Amino acid sequence: MSNDVTPSTDSPFRTEPTARDQAPQFVLPLVVRIEKAAPPARTDALETAARAVLVLLSDERSVGDGEWAEAVRDWQDARIRKVVRRARGAEWRRAEALPGITVTGKSAEVRVFPPVPLDGWPKELARLQVSGTDLDDPEPPVAADPAAPVLWLNPDLDMSAGKAMAQAGHGAQLAWWELSDEEKASWRDAGFPLAVRIADADRWGELTHSGLPLVRDAGFTEIAPGSCTVVADHPALR
Repeated sequence: MSNDVTPSTDSPFRTEPTARDQAPQFVLPLVVRIEKAAPPARTDALETAARAVLVLLSDERSVGDGEWAEAVRDWQDARIRKVVRRARGAEWRRAEALPGITVTGKSAEVRVFPPVPLDGWPKELARLQVSGTDLDDPEPPVAADPAAPVLWLNPDLDMSAGKAMAQAGHGAQLAWWELSDEEKASWRDAGFPLAVRIADADRWGELTHSGLPLVRDAGFTEIAPGSCTVVADHPALR
């Protein structure tokens, strides 16, 4: 599922292109493993995707003079597009053979790859399907730990699992940008604990006016441009 995020300070309704729009566009590929016999739980897939984004951002190959650093900088200097595709069987094994990082949740496996040009996907990933990422939770998720970071989803939006995975990744990334180096190191060293939950209507209204990082979708797929999709509620940012 393709997603593009517009930070809340940058209106998606502008008519004039900005430098960000004119820069070469990159995308962060994420592949979720969905085997027919044992698909992952939806919430676990969302949380695993969010952690995968954080793992890549904090990886030594993504910073400084690392081998992925230039691609990550080029990607973050434009729009932080993310595309979630699905794989199983031989498709998943081919994806695992490419440079990237696999992050495992309770039932989900998500592999994240260094950013690629929008029109320059590796063929092993380009042939994977975007559709078919609809997932369910066998049981309702337990209440989120109030002391842990929570990525709150808009209760009024009906998003496919793939769309929601990318949006959760956006929220995690916006929170990461707001943290100090010490706070980033603490989160990383703890293994990036986080929860993804759907906010109730009253809570969502409070969250969107709280000053916490807010994701506004650019509206390329599924939902209207400018829709608020995720609020990143990290304890260090409250």
